[in-house]
Amino acid sequence: MNLIIRIIVTAGLVFGIAHFLPGVHVAGPFTAMVVAVVLALLNVFIKPIMVLLTLPFTIVTLGLFLLVVNGLMILLCTKIVGGFTVDSLWVAIFFSIILSLSQSIVYSIVGGDK
Repeated sequence: MNLIIRIIVTAGLVFGIAHFLPGVHVAGPFTAMVVAVVLALLNVFIKPIMVLLTLPFTIVTLGLFLLVVNGLMILLCTKIVGGFTVDSLWVAIFFSIILSLSQSIVYSIVGGDK
């Protein structure tokens, strides 16, 4: 049940952020839901591999390269989900930062544990 709530919250945040952030476009609420599911799957299966492969860059940049990895996850999601577009890597990085901060705030209010 907690997973379903997290997916719904993430979908709402994706839809809301895309509405206000120039360069991010979501076709509709259903597309936002698909984006939330795909992002969850990418974060479970692909992101750990990318973090491991980019570990030297992450160490040298004191962890800041993880922002790029998050942006790449967003761009990969745009290739998988039709109706979800992001104009550039910089916009994807900014989108991922806003999404992560928003999720942290909402999950602390809702009480969703990781």
